[in-house]
Amino acid sequence: MNHVSTAPLYVHRFPEFIKKNAVLCIAFLCAAITTIIVPPDAKYVEYFDLKTLTCLFCVLAVVCALKNIRFFYLLAAKVVSIFKTARLSVLALVYITFIGSMLIANDMALLTFLPLGYLVLSSTGKEKYMAFTFIMQNIAANLGGMLTPFGNPQNLYLYSKFNIPTLEFMAVMAPPFILAVVLITVCCLVFVKAEPLKVPEENISLDPKRCALYLALFVLSIAIVFRGIPYWIGLLVIPPVLLLADKKALTEVDYGLLFTFVFFFIFAGNMARIDVFRDVFSILLERSTLLFSVISCQFISNVPSAILLSQFTDNYRELLWGVNIGGAGTLIASLASLITFREYTNRNPGKAVAYIVQFTAFNFSFLAILTGFMFLWMMIF
Repeated sequence: MNHVSTAPLYVHRFPEFIKKNAVLCIAFLCAAITTIIVPPDAKYVEYFDLKTLTCLFCVLAVVCALKNIRFFYLLAAKVVSIFKTARLSVLALVYITFIGSMLIANDMALLTFLPLGYLVLSSTGKEKYMAFTFIMQNIAANLGGMLTPFGNPQNLYLYSKFNIPTLEFMAVMAPPFILAVVLITVCCLVFVKAEPLKVPEENISLDPKRCALYLALFVLSIAIVFRGIPYWIGLLVIPPVLLLADKKALTEVDYGLLFTFVFFFIFAGNMARIDVFRDVFSILLERSTLLFSVISCQFISNVPSAILLSQFTDNYRELLWGVNIGGAGTLIASLASLITFREYTNRNPGKAVAYIVQFTAFNFSFLAILTGFMFLWMMIF
């Protein structure tokens, strides 16, 4: 006799929700636990960085609108179609993700360009490079985004919290960024052969009016990030315009990421008010902010590491290096890595273990080289 489950639908979907939103759930749990130790009071209001949340929302919303008209996809497809070999096409895919992460944030760059990588390789019979390409795109997204304040979510937060001048920010991040470009380029040239490849063309056109409108909103959101325009103007302009032009874009914003920030703001704020944790973190960060932030990312990811550790140190230079470089390493070191893993396994079932082995080898190699380089850089300069 077959038994039909009478459990509510949300009960069956709950494990799936946790799997897809692991970092969000961890953030909520951490916040909830610390509220027991530090009960909610008037100081909680001081925890939240409204500018960071507003900037992140505006950028994500506009990028979703551009993605819906396939702006980034068509731009990337055009670039890839120019190249005639597997090596140059993979390099182009990785570079596009690299540049994209600087402009539209690393997680959105991956959600936009990983499907393009899959299409190019699967349609040309080059599936053997699939795992490598996804891994390099992932590394490019994590490390490419380090150069700009809005390239990685943790950058946007630290840029705002410490009020870092834009040129100083980019100067601080230039050395690891340049090395990352060199390492990624060498890997693509070494591990992908110059085999002939022809990318199939798609007949897709852009709506010029929508494209112009969304690009104007994108410029506005970037101006807000760079402090050229007060952040509250973004809330007055961008949501109403998108509500009329593309409601879907507002529903597609990664609200999970925004709430992850909210929960970790609560967690970090409470931790800073607990004497024993404040003393321990202060001692560890005083010894080596770079090393401790890199290690922290491997266990609790780079965004929560940035929010938490910024409560205990003013050494934003090493903290920036650590939480950006630390995005490489374990699968949970960055939300972007979890996104890439999900996208790869959805398209390549049964290959998760092989992917993780290759992912770990490349990521820890990058992590070791970049961390060692930055320690050397600090000794010299």
